[in-house]
Amino acid sequence: MTYLEKSLSTGEVVVAVFERHWVTLLPVIGWALLVVTIPVAIYQYLQLRFLEQAVTNKRLVHKVGIISRRTSEMKLSAIETIDMEQSILGRLLDYGYVRITGRGTSSVILACVKDPIGVKRTIEGVLPAPP
Repeated sequence: MTYLEKSLSTGEVVVAVFERHWVTLLPVIGWALLVVTIPVAIYQYLQLRFLEQAVTNKRLVHKVGIISRRTSEMKLSAIETIDMEQSILGRLLDYGYVRITGRGTSSVILACVKDPIGVKRTIEGVLPAPP
């Protein structure tokens, strides 16, 4: 059972899970090509494997960590802006960064997500209507 599944509150459902783009595996492949650094490649692969980025009907969740855990969560009602950034390579390969800014100084960054425009659209689609 993933962190996301364990942390759902009563009535909360996962709307979408955001995947990292395949380019995030390039450092893993690079380290694996150097036989001496296979443990580094395995560690980086596990970091990517245990990364969770999703939006539920109540909050946005970003979790990293293999043994230890670090999460960034934001209630949907606290979201103020959603910014997207794509480099030229990101445009060609369809990956980018999505920064979600909340009230105050809090923000959550979804790095190297596949289809960042779709991610932005999905998050905006579950935001509560303004009063």
